[in-house]
Amino acid sequence: MTDFEFPYGAVSPPIVTPFDADGGVDADALASHVSTLVDAGLDGMVPCGTTGEFASLTDAERRAVVETTVEAADGRVPVIAGAADTTVSGALDRLRVADAAGADAGLVTLPYYHNSTSPAGQRAFLDAVADDAPLPVFLYDIPSTVGEAIDPDVLAAVAERESVVGLKDTSGDISAVDAAVDLTPDEFTVFQGVDALLYPSASLGVDGGIHALSQAIPEVFVALGEALRAGDDDRALELHRRAIAPLFDRCGDHGFAPAAKVAAAHRGFVPDPRVRPPLTLPDEVGREAIAADVDAALDVV
Repeated sequence: MTDFEFPYGAVSPPIVTPFDADGGVDADALASHVSTLVDAGLDGMVPCGTTGEFASLTDAERRAVVETTVEAADGRVPVIAGAADTTVSGALDRLRVADAAGADAGLVTLPYYHNSTSPAGQRAFLDAVADDAPLPVFLYDIPSTVGEAIDPDVLAAVAERESVVGLKDTSGDISAVDAAVDLTPDEFTVFQGVDALLYPSASLGVDGGIHALSQAIPEVFVALGEALRAGDDDRALELHRRAIAPLFDRCGDHGFAPAAKVAAAHRGFVPDPRVRPPLTLPDEVGREAIAADVDAALDVV
């Protein structure tokens, strides 16, 4: 059902949503950021994800973010638009908006706030979305914010659907990623969602990752993808241990939407790291530490 393929080791950023001085979405800054990341060699764009603060955007803003991303990407890389919602109809509405904007696929979570009462509930929700999805669907397993993980048996069943083409696993559980690769068809795309687990997951057969920090240090993630494709394990391990893991640990202390914005602003990729409540930015000491880790990561490339 897809018109795009990702190379082994592909990395796409869940792009931040820049805000202007009045607190609105800064479309010009977003377009510039997308173009910078495409030019840097990343493999796709993921607007309205967790790092993009989708839960703090209005429907109109979400639409504008997807439209701006698609326009700026200009067909050079696929766009996978976040379409999370708590209802089947809401998720389908978001997928239709993404489709109308020209996105290549949508990213769907389980419902949040109300969790399923059994795996059958998960299956019913995902089947209903898949039945009427207007474009290919990637599942997004992020139990830390949704409140539950996608049941492995449900994943295996739903992965057989033509409209469900892949998974972003942000469980942080390597065994869950291993099971996801094992339980799904060969053509089903499995992305690691935890930046510091991309290298450890590579040997398990993941296709690549969707990683917040790739929008701050794209050179590192591009180099890691190249090393994985070349079978250069020494180089891949060096990039993991000396560049990605330290910055990931640092940013985990501050939350990845604020930290990714601080890191991207340090590179000059976005003009301002401001976030919306309830998120807050790191203090000056935290920002300086993130910037130092960014610089140190770039020294490894």
